[in-house]
Amino acid sequence: MYMEFKNKRVTVMGLGVFGGGIGITQFLARQGAHVTVTDIKSKTDLSQSLRHLENLQITYRLGEHRDVDFINTDMVIVSPAVPGDSKFIQIARENGVPIDTEMNIFFKLCPAFTIGVTGSNGKSTTTTLIGDILQQTSNKIWVGGNIGKSLLLQLEEMKPADIVVLELSSFQLESLSSIKKSPCISIVTNISPNHLDRHKDIDSYIHAKKNIILHQKQSDSAILNYDDTELRTWGKECYGRVLWYSTQQPVENGAFRENEHIVISIDGNTISIPCVSKIKLPGDHNLHNVLAASCATYLHGANKQTIEKTVTSFCGLEHRLEFVREAKGIRYYNDSKATTPESAIAAIMSFKNSVLIAGGYDKGSDFEEFAAICSNYCKAVVLIGKTANKIEELISLKKGEKEYPHVCVANTLKDAFQTANTLTTPGGVLLFSPACASYDMFNNYEERGKQFKNMVLSL
Repeated sequence: MYMEFKNKRVTVMGLGVFGGGIGITQFLARQGAHVTVTDIKSKTDLSQSLRHLENLQITYRLGEHRDVDFINTDMVIVSPAVPGDSKFIQIARENGVPIDTEMNIFFKLCPAFTIGVTGSNGKSTTTTLIGDILQQTSNKIWVGGNIGKSLLLQLEEMKPADIVVLELSSFQLESLSSIKKSPCISIVTNISPNHLDRHKDIDSYIHAKKNIILHQKQSDSAILNYDDTELRTWGKECYGRVLWYSTQQPVENGAFRENEHIVISIDGNTISIPCVSKIKLPGDHNLHNVLAASCATYLHGANKQTIEKTVTSFCGLEHRLEFVREAKGIRYYNDSKATTPESAIAAIMSFKNSVLIAGGYDKGSDFEEFAAICSNYCKAVVLIGKTANKIEELISLKKGEKEYPHVCVANTLKDAFQTANTLTTPGGVLLFSPACASYDMFNNYEERGKQFKNMVLSL
């Protein structure tokens, strides 16, 4: 038990419909803290999350926040979804109440070696692949973070020889600067504008991401995507060893593609793995993810055979360019996790002349390049959600007098699927890669993706 929490009054701000605050609440209650959970959503809205907290001694303040819970308390734990400029966080500060986050607490208490993965796209695939490779080694491996699993409840089981692999969002990294901690191995997949509905501008977003390297020690390592122009400038800010990876050119220290081989070269030790054509994940962006994972795991002791076996058998994650089925000669892919234009662009460029379903909630993204890619790579584009009309107008401007792509707007995902299906011919691909968040029509990208898959499977 961690005695620093025993009998402390702790306010957890933001339980969340999808349980972002569940792990920290369970952890604190089991450490003997007096926990108050406050959320502006109602008990009905939060019913799924509340089920995970049954039989724990917790005070609930639902449907509202009250000033008193941020004044008469020993600590406030803020969930990642809570904006930093919340007036209640300010009330806590003005009253001298310490403010912390789940990820900060985990980093302060974790005894194990940490590998952290961030980036605008590719985080989950890279994190999972690293975990899968390292599971074949002799170390005990823990995988969690933004990928959907809190590891706080496993802290007491962790040993210094264990390895923790964490997917880290910009929201989680934003707060790490306050405790000046970064992972032992930090991987950044790419940087593109994202979450600008929450971060005030792209510079704030980049600064949040950069916390993954800023507090490393000289003995630590940063693994960065050399093909990303923003990340190429980060090397000079790293305190530890810098390793690069690239699909386009050799790198002196790191990993790169050389024809059919993945080459990993670190401090003069080089291995070459003949596996590129056997990788099941489509697209150059997924080869980047494989290179990053291969470099990180080789650095931490995985051998050539283990890396090759894992990267060639890995079939990807649900909702991430996920092959659903082939029916009547048409291949269907669910890429509902593509919540940014950049991630959707990567999916579109993995195929030729696909029929695309896209659109949704607008996070403040720039769709200019996305529209240009659609106009050059897609046979047809069917759009839904709040961004539909904006994207339709942009694609129409980009394609000019060309006949293709055919572009139309649908009211619902079901209507979009039916329309897209009629526009896709045998031998073709129907791709669901929204380029937008889901919140205007769905609870989350998982619900959105499952609806798409159900339609495909019911054909």
